[in-house]
Amino acid sequence: MTLDREQLLKRLGAAAAAGLVPGALLEAAKADAATGGGFVLPHPRWRFVFVNHATVNPFFIPTRFGIEDAGALLGTTSRWTGSERSDVGEMVKAMDRAIAHRADGIAVSIIHPKAFNEPTQRALAHGIPVVAYNADGGRGNQRLAYIGQDLYQSGLKFGAQIARLVGEGDVYIFIATPGELNLQPRADGAIDAINDSGKPIRVHVVATGPDVHAERAKIEATYLHDRKLRGMFAVDAGSTQGVAQVMRKYGLHRKGVRGGGYDLLPATLRAITERHLDFTIDQQPYLQGFLPILQLFFVRYTGGLVAPADTNTGLLFVTRRNVKRYVTTLTRYEGSTYLRGYPVG
Repeated sequence: MTLDREQLLKRLGAAAAAGLVPGALLEAAKADAATGGGFVLPHPRWRFVFVNHATVNPFFIPTRFGIEDAGALLGTTSRWTGSERSDVGEMVKAMDRAIAHRADGIAVSIIHPKAFNEPTQRALAHGIPVVAYNADGGRGNQRLAYIGQDLYQSGLKFGAQIARLVGEGDVYIFIATPGELNLQPRADGAIDAINDSGKPIRVHVVATGPDVHAERAKIEATYLHDRKLRGMFAVDAGSTQGVAQVMRKYGLHRKGVRGGGYDLLPATLRAITERHLDFTIDQQPYLQGFLPILQLFFVRYTGGLVAPADTNTGLLFVTRRNVKRYVTTLTRYEGSTYLRGYPVG
């Protein structure tokens, strides 16, 4: 049966009198009828929550810009919460608050293999879609999708690059927080790739901690303890910056020591430009904010008919051949400016 406008307004009016239809919906229908348009429901302004493990880390500046830009396009709002120092307990509490306040969707960096399983199940039971970003959970987690780099495969390519650069000797791989799922798979992949290369390379893994100043101090102490090392590499942004700073201070690249790591902090890019560091890896953090918003939006918009899909944000080696574009371009996509090149929304 097809209802004309008059019939539809009468039924909405009767339902409103019974308290079944919000006043805003009825007023929207009346305004629509007055203008002669096709009746369309008002668009909800969905509220999403991001639970992060390093909320003030500069790596996530472009991620937050991605969240802002996607929200401007789609009319959504988002809250950035979690922990400054990878405190899993703080992150779980943030997720609990999002569930209690009935967020319309949650994106969480699942850095622990088990801690997020129960809150993820609880959110889904309340009809709140959950996606992982930047770090994926263990097999027991029921998140709907993961948006981020394939971390183990990234580690394999990272390790293969190390094996190409270093023929033999002691190589140190620095990791801020061993065991956490945003970093450990990279270290595991790197070790496997180096071992598979068959080269006489001895790998040492060193924990540096989540504080960038402490990371640099740990890296410098490692070099001073073993001045014959042949390589210094890192699997996180802060440790990579620390490697770059130590390589610069002691002129290690000129002495045949090779170095590299992850992400696009200014000191890292400058070190590549000035030949102190061999490479870093771009994992496109902007997409790790933009794409979760899209995925959560479409779950809501389609009533779940369009489900979130695993999305690999990729890997790009940044070396002296292509670093110039990174250091000369001001862009939200790499976090070097807050300004938009084009209007959004």
